Amino acid sequence: MKNESQKGQPSRKQVIELATFYIGDALCGMDILKVQEINKLMQMTKVPQAPDYVLGILNLRGQIVTIIDLGKKLGLGETDLNLDPRNIIVNSTGGHVGLLVAKISDVVEADMEKLERPPANMRGIQGEFFKGVYKTQSTLIGILDVEKVLSLEE
Repeated sequence: MKNESQKGQPSRKQVIELATFYIGDALCGMDILKVQEINKLMQMTKVPQAPDYVLGILNLRGQIVTIIDLGKKLGLGETDLNLDPRNIIVNSTGGHVGLLVAKISDVVEADMEKLERPPANMRGIQGEFFKGVYKTQSTLIGILDVEKVLSLEE
């Protein structure tokens, strides 16, 4: 009688919504529940002796938010500030952090059972920054491990 309740029933899909964005020309995504908001690049205050990928801090409605250049942090080069980049403000265990990205794309529903392991090296980026790769009909999306990116100190 074990598993009778599961017999004949289709397995439940683990579907999440991904906020997708570009880091350079690499399409990436993260669980949309991590995203607090998306906004334009705002005036920031530089932080002396901060790592080169930390662009500065800003006051966002009373909250201090550290802004990092995600492309630089992941080894893809600096985000071009002249091409109207966006900040993705994320909820992290350490507070709110802004991730500067080249541009925002779409919200994509992803069946996480179809997530594939990240390659050891993904376009020059260490695979450890990614939870995996999700294939859509037309493209591949690197699923960013936000907590790992924000926790690794260089």
